[in-house]
Amino acid sequence: MSGNENTVKVPLKWRMKAWWEGYDLDDIRERLARGENIDEADLDKAPEAPEKQADAPEAMEWDDKRLETTQLIWGEGYCGPGGSEYVTSMSKLLGMTSKMSVAVIGAGLGGPSRVLASEFGAWITGYEQSDVLATKGMALSTKAGLEGKAPIQHFNPADVDPFERTFDRAYSKEALYTVEDKPKLLADVYGKLKDGGLFLINDYTLSGVDALANLDVQKWLRQEPTQPYPVPNDTMEKLLTDCGFMVRVNEDITDAYVEMIARSWSGVDKVIESLTKQDDDHTETIQRLIKEAEYWMLRSKTMKEGHVKAWRFLVYKPSEVK
Repeated sequence: MSGNENTVKVPLKWRMKAWWEGYDLDDIRERLARGENIDEADLDKAPEAPEKQADAPEAMEWDDKRLETTQLIWGEGYCGPGGSEYVTSMSKLLGMTSKMSVAVIGAGLGGPSRVLASEFGAWITGYEQSDVLATKGMALSTKAGLEGKAPIQHFNPADVDPFERTFDRAYSKEALYTVEDKPKLLADVYGKLKDGGLFLINDYTLSGVDALANLDVQKWLRQEPTQPYPVPNDTMEKLLTDCGFMVRVNEDITDAYVEMIARSWSGVDKVIESLTKQDDDHTETIQRLIKEAEYWMLRSKTMKEGHVKAWRFLVYKPSEVK
């Protein structure tokens, strides 16, 4: 490839399509360098990239055993960084009251939703893409006596109307990077959020589109149970403002996430030691813990090296002028 071809910028959408579906990105770049016009249909005719190695990581699908092992590390009702104290502290930005309704997008096992309902008295509805997580999350809400105050339900962001009612506040917890059509979902949130309402977002973003070329980033994304579509934080900011949101907070919280991951996994040796001392055979659980640890250490590595960021936005919907 010539130096000129190296400088050709391939649109992010095409990079994602090429990377995920196995097309040869160098071929696309060379065609652009020659001045060819390429549309999305042409991408389907692009040469396929070399076949992935046999040891390419498989997606970490959610099943009962993974739900069990992940809660050993993050705590009951959680499947990632940010326990009850963190959620409570961070959610103060939303200024919730007991009279408010709140949509939690990316509800997971429902831990954050139940904390918000308990700490602030708000009426929460948790929306989760994974049917497995949503079902287990609802069971945990019922177990806690919060099935009416913090229900967790499955939703598909591609549905015409994924949210059935309006809400005063919205919180997206590491969910948007798994959504392909972000403009649509953000428009859906904007449409259901009441005037003057706040929308808090914690999400994984890319340092830039070139981060997709990093092998560790590719490996991590291939392990995601839901196909990911991460974008740079400046792209996310533009998507939000294009919808009509006004930005109040736009900050890099990567260091905090790296610290939370390290702190939560620092005690895994004690968890494994405890399991080995029990009468029941926990060999599979221990093996799953080790696999889960490798998954999170890889994600942490991509963040430490600056390829992936954890980012926070706090935006609001302006009130209509009457």
